[in-house]
Amino acid sequence: MTVPLTVQSPFAPPAPLASSTVFLDLLAREAAPAEFEEPVLSARAAGAPPETLAQLEAAKLTALRVSADLRRQAGREAELTALFDLAGDLAALRDLDAILETVVRRARRLLNADVAYVTLNDDESGETRMRMTDGSISAAFRRLRVPLGDGLGGLVAQTAMPYSTDHYAADPQFRHRAFIDAAVAEEALVAILGVPMRLGSRVVGVLYAANRSQRPFAPEKAVLLGSLAAHAALAVDNARLLERTRTALAEQEEVNGRIRARCAAIERAAQAHDRMTALVVRGGDAGDVAAVVTEVLGGALHVLDADGRCLAVSGDQVPLAEDEISAAMAVAGSVHTRGGTTRHGDLWVTPIATPGEVLGALVLRTEAELGDADRRILERAALVTALLLLLRCSAAEAEARVQGELLDDLLDGRVEGSAALEARMRRAGLDADASYVMLSARYTSPRHRGRAAFWAAAHAAAAHGLAAARGEEVVLLLPGDAPGETARRVAKELGAALAAPVTVGAAGPIRDLTGVHAAHKEARRCADTLLALDRLDDGADARELGFVGLLIGTHRDARGFLDSTLGPVLDYDTRRGTSLVRTLETYFSSRCGLSKTAERLHVHINTVHQRLHRVSRLLGEDWQEPERALEIQLALRLHRLRG
Repeated sequence: MTVPLTVQSPFAPPAPLASSTVFLDLLAREAAPAEFEEPVLSARAAGAPPETLAQLEAAKLTALRVSADLRRQAGREAELTALFDLAGDLAALRDLDAILETVVRRARRLLNADVAYVTLNDDESGETRMRMTDGSISAAFRRLRVPLGDGLGGLVAQTAMPYSTDHYAADPQFRHRAFIDAAVAEEALVAILGVPMRLGSRVVGVLYAANRSQRPFAPEKAVLLGSLAAHAALAVDNARLLERTRTALAEQEEVNGRIRARCAAIERAAQAHDRMTALVVRGGDAGDVAAVVTEVLGGALHVLDADGRCLAVSGDQVPLAEDEISAAMAVAGSVHTRGGTTRHGDLWVTPIATPGEVLGALVLRTEAELGDADRRILERAALVTALLLLLRCSAAEAEARVQGELLDDLLDGRVEGSAALEARMRRAGLDADASYVMLSARYTSPRHRGRAAFWAAAHAAAAHGLAAARGEEVVLLLPGDAPGETARRVAKELGAALAAPVTVGAAGPIRDLTGVHAAHKEARRCADTLLALDRLDDGADARELGFVGLLIGTHRDARGFLDSTLGPVLDYDTRRGTSLVRTLETYFSSRCGLSKTAERLHVHINTVHQRLHRVSRLLGEDWQEPERALEIQLALRLHRLRG
């Protein structure tokens, strides 16, 4: 709408105040530049004098200049407001990508550009690479990595000065690279303005505005984009500082966590060490040490001796497999000189060793990873276990010396009075009222002497008996009344410990320890007989050797041999008045022929058959087997010689 204008008569004097008022009204309502022509045209149409027209023209030009200044000031005010808003937005952001996204979006809108984007310098690689775009459609453009000094952005980053080009492809002021030009062409960019993002004298990146037509950017647009770049540089630096701070805090927290875990592990290890040390003072054993270890570390701990036998286990009661034991002992043997813990699958193996000998191994089964402090716990447990084993060996050796001295005196016949003997028996842990068996064990090689003596001492101590090593023989006096059975058991167990055949002769049972000397001689003769018969890795007493036992036995118990061989038949003849013994003698002398036996006895063959059937019921169906038959014939001969 146009404000009415009163035009003076051509002959009236000029009215500068009225003309100024018209243009002031136009300025007040922010009229378009075309509206400022209407007062001049109206005056000219009304026939205003030249002086008036000149005044109106001058007022119009002044008003247009003022209007342009006002529009520029309004635009500048809008830009400043936008910059303030951007600063506020950036201050609230902490993520680098979010900051860059906000900057390029504002830059594109404020400069009315087709595309806005930002690249950041990478000092390590010597490149400036694309980090964020707004309005871009080319994937290759969004992935650009430009060496410093190449392309428009490389030039801006290297010189730290803004640069604008009206036609990128034809501009020779910067170094073109084929891959850069291809990406710019794919994005169809023509006019590009780039300004540096600076922190002091250091350029951290470049902010761009670009058009897809040949629309150059005015200088004030470069200033505006430079202001945006300054805000962006500060925000980027703050984000990076914050990220580094967060990273440092995270690393510090991680370090603190490791320190706390390390301190807790050290404290746990110290407590475990104190508990294991207390076990030595209280006289604990390997099982107590294993219980402490599994309580602290979890899993299952097996304590193995030097031969791979399990001394104690804590935790899971599933035994170790043979191959696991072999592997563990091999590992323990290979690392005992340098110490330490070695992992073998899900087993952690620590040798139980002295400087010159492997006493065994601790084998912990667990899937968990053991840290240094946990390994120290296992190694301290091995040290404490070694100490306990050595203490036990020392105690066993001292006890063995006391017991060995008593057995040596008994074997050599140096027997004191009954009161003194009973006192020594009590000190050695023997029961004066029990019966004992004497064993003479022989091994095949002198190199087994030490281990055989140790095994015998430990076995005798566990059984409340006595043991002594004498030359190539181990002598044991053990509670019991079955010498043959005990001999076979000892032969098997000692042979397994030595991994070599062991032969054991036995005598007894002994009711009075004054008979140890004679029993030992019989046991030795029995062992000699077994060796002569090549019955290695076996044990027996004189009675079990049959007529051979009769020859080697101390008491030459003929009646005992008769009773054990023919006793039921002799008793039957005595009770019934029969002639089974005579029938047997005739049967064997007739070469086991029934007809000849009947003829010699003057009886019917059926009678012989019935008598032999009775013998089978009394002696067992196997009495005609060669070995039994020989024993029976010898018993018949002895019976006849005894009258």
